[in-house]
Amino acid sequence: MSLIKTKNLTFEYIRRDDEGNVEGITKAVDDVNLDIKQGDFITILGHNGSGKSTLAKHMNAILYPTDGTVWVDGKDTNEDEYLWDIRQTAGMVFQNPDNQIIGQVVEEDVGFGPENMGVPTKEIWERVEESLKAVGMYEYRKHSPNKLSGGQKQRVSIAGVIAMHPKCIILDEPTAMLDPKGRKEVIRAVRALNDVEKVTVILITHYMEEAIYSDKIFVMDQGRIVMQGTPKQVFSQVEQLKELRLDVPQATLLSYELKKAGLNLEDGILSKEGLVEALCRL
Repeated sequence: MSLIKTKNLTFEYIRRDDEGNVEGITKAVDDVNLDIKQGDFITILGHNGSGKSTLAKHMNAILYPTDGTVWVDGKDTNEDEYLWDIRQTAGMVFQNPDNQIIGQVVEEDVGFGPENMGVPTKEIWERVEESLKAVGMYEYRKHSPNKLSGGQKQRVSIAGVIAMHPKCIILDEPTAMLDPKGRKEVIRAVRALNDVEKVTVILITHYMEEAIYSDKIFVMDQGRIVMQGTPKQVFSQVEQLKELRLDVPQATLLSYELKKAGLNLEDGILSKEGLVEALCRL
């Protein structure tokens, strides 16, 4: 069964000028069909304004379709009675961890969601412990979140979502405000959740290197899905991605240029290790 499914999903918003007069209507998401299964690791790519964040906000009913339907774990997001269930099923992590952290101590912050859900106290502490261990932050449980690095804060944000036991975590550019070390920490934690806990991950990112671990990539442009496939299939199409104003992983670009120069390399090499291996075989 699908965990998240969209059928002909369209979302429009009204544009207004400085005086509040209507200028026109923009289709931020335009007739999108997705089918995401339990345990999938999905990445959604696209330049600014392509509609990827707007699409993500439909997956836990922050936004509702203008047309079409979104189902989360079989429940229609337009049905108000399912709102609580949908938001428990699909947790959301945003760009800025400071906007999601509210506790004065790490473990209190992570326990906030389960406490609001009415989880018994003993189970809350069990969930806090397992969630912090899952993202490698258990040793910081007594620390103040304000004294943590950006990457550590974002891992605490993710732990707070995990503690609510969602089937799916939607990460909307979770590493956009982090340095390279922080980005690696967060992506490592997210991959472990998917590999070990089988949590469905939907990652929206600008960083192509983060997308290579996905089961499937969707590329958006002007509200539509214009490319989809495995990382190898998508990143093999270097010229098409350039036309969409997107990069490819550095190893992919280098192997592409080497191939153009005459080396017999396969398409869609994704990592430095893969490129070194391919060159050694030559």
